[in-house]
Amino acid sequence: MTQTSPAAAPVQAAPPARRRRVHRAWFVAAVTFVTIIGAAAFRSLPGLLIDPLHQEFGWSRGTIGAAVSINLALYGLTAPFAAALMDRFGIRRVVAGALTVIAAGSGLTVWMTAAWQLWLCWGLLVGLGSGSMALAFAATVTNRWFTERRGLVSGILTAASASGQLIFLPVLSWLTEHHGWRPAAVTVALAALAVVPFVWILLRDHPADVGQKPYGATEFVPKPPPVTGAARRTLKVLSTSVRTGTFWLLAGTFAICGASTNGLIQTHFVPAEHDHGMPVTTAASLLAVIGVFDVAGTIASGWFTDRFEPRRLLAVYYALRGISLVFLPMLLGPAVHPPMLFFIVFYGLDWVATVPPTLALCRENYGEDSAIVFGWVLASHQVGAALVAYLGGLARDVFGSYDLVWYASGTLCAAAALMALVIRRTPTAALPAVS
Repeated sequence: MTQTSPAAAPVQAAPPARRRRVHRAWFVAAVTFVTIIGAAAFRSLPGLLIDPLHQEFGWSRGTIGAAVSINLALYGLTAPFAAALMDRFGIRRVVAGALTVIAAGSGLTVWMTAAWQLWLCWGLLVGLGSGSMALAFAATVTNRWFTERRGLVSGILTAASASGQLIFLPVLSWLTEHHGWRPAAVTVALAALAVVPFVWILLRDHPADVGQKPYGATEFVPKPPPVTGAARRTLKVLSTSVRTGTFWLLAGTFAICGASTNGLIQTHFVPAEHDHGMPVTTAASLLAVIGVFDVAGTIASGWFTDRFEPRRLLAVYYALRGISLVFLPMLLGPAVHPPMLFFIVFYGLDWVATVPPTLALCRENYGEDSAIVFGWVLASHQVGAALVAYLGGLARDVFGSYDLVWYASGTLCAAAALMALVIRRTPTAALPAVS
């Protein structure tokens, strides 16, 4: 007994209250979640603008779709540079600046009179700002603040974008239908500005800033010095990663992901349903319901990613998405019916469920540069989205229907499922960290 009692003493010496205290990383994740929700307001608007802008200015759907394409492309192409800028100037400065640019771009559209102004404001400014608020932001926060539960956290932060769509889409559709598109654009600008104080006051760049270890870490991690040459580093990481087949498979599958979500459903679902006689507010509400189940699906995907092989998860997600798109043309109509509701629920669960396993594969293969590599993979996501946003509107102008676009996107998703199965299962040993 005299030998065992000293061994028990250290266990009782650790205060239980400290062990139960919520780690600061969860507060940072919460602020990041709210920030992405605020920034997601702008993503709810493009699909609602197509018909109002066509009616007011006489612009073709292809012309309006080109502005959305610029926005989506820059959303992706800016992301890897933004990840490097966060390493150089800190998360707070980059994100606060990005939200301000989004607000300026959306607000200035109120005074536009020509299509090039739409391309400049909504395409260039909002695209650059949103690109700095892309999923590379979530990846940077997850990599810095967490060593455990990374899949779950990345799923939660990814779901924030869907939550923003859920909150703002019904409001923006009501504003657009009853008061025109300009009040909706102003609402987006104000929503982005409202988040800036929260970012500046509450967000922290690194656990070392508050004297803590990353969540789940066994040792204290000092804050790394600012990384200079952000643009050079970003391009250097790209030049290294493109030499691996894994990068091209990840980029290819994620391009198809963007084509079948942001480029297709988010941009063209509302006008497609309106073509079949459904009121815009009803179609927008269905799109918002996708956002409800997107939250659940993405968080669940993060949980699955912590437990199952990511590439197999991707194959399942893309295969199911492709099947649902093939059946969509038969479900469109003037009223909501059970098969359409089933599609909405199903597609919502699968919407960005691909993000946690894709991010996990980037971490496994590219280590410290994974956030920047994921930024480039995200760029391919947005290039795919941009192409379909434009081609979808063009197909509607030429053929008078979206049917061809649904079938083509379903076929692409089947190809993405096959590509996911041949992604490397082991880390790419030949990739040193780029400095």
